[in-house]
Amino acid sequence: MKIYTKTGDKGETSLYGGTRVSKAAARVESYGTLDELNAFIGLAKAEISDEKVLSQLQKIQFDLFTVGSEAATPTDKMFLANGKSRLDLLISEEEIMELERWMDNFDAELEPLQFFILPSGGKAAACIHVCRTVCRRAERAMVHLNETEEVRPELIKYLNRLSDYLFILARYISKISGEKEEYWNPSERAK
Repeated sequence: MKIYTKTGDKGETSLYGGTRVSKAAARVESYGTLDELNAFIGLAKAEISDEKVLSQLQKIQFDLFTVGSEAATPTDKMFLANGKSRLDLLISEEEIMELERWMDNFDAELEPLQFFILPSGGKAAACIHVCRTVCRRAERAMVHLNETEEVRPELIKYLNRLSDYLFILARYISKISGEKEEYWNPSERAK
């Protein structure tokens, strides 16, 4: 099978279910940003050695493909003619609660926040901060898509929780790496 099909040469692509749309469509932006986030998580994993964290990030990458498959499927194509769901797997409250449990466990080991944190804390933590910002963009893209086409609320909720997880994970990675967090304290302007 060849990787190139030439079907996108005029700026269109096919969604799951066969519908052709512009590559600039909100739906394509949404799942494209999820793909970018997934790639950045892969990059961050290359800087992390903690097996528990790597296992969680691998699960998140899997879940992002699940979110992306739904984002790539128009609402009217979610079900086949026989009534069966086109997608075998959907993000649910279970995955959202899993992120919350992971956050609670990391947070219990961290000092309470007193100031905003500058994206820093060593190379691995900085990579996770990049993931967090891309996740926020993915969330905004999903919200934008939801303004024109219905999106299940679990998708937006998952991305919102994931960005929170990535923030706490960056702090945790800084701690276990022995790296110092840098704070934004308005009364202590950098010199």
